[in-house]
Amino acid sequence: MLMPKLIQFLQTELSLSAHAIAIGLRYSEQTPTLLPMVLWQYGLITLEQLDRVFDWLETA
Repeated sequence: MLMPKLIQFLQTELSLSAHAIAIGLRYSEQTPTLLPMVLWQYGLITLEQLDRVFDWLETA
């Protein structure tokens, strides 16, 4: 499953806190694949970080 790997990437590569990830997961509960967009929408990651996540997702 991709979600645990994505969460690990967010924590290790972007230094995102567990709290920020929990917020993102809560708001993307209906559609977990939208987690990166939710994190960006709520200001938890920057646009540059969002680009890094999408780049990572392309290779994962």
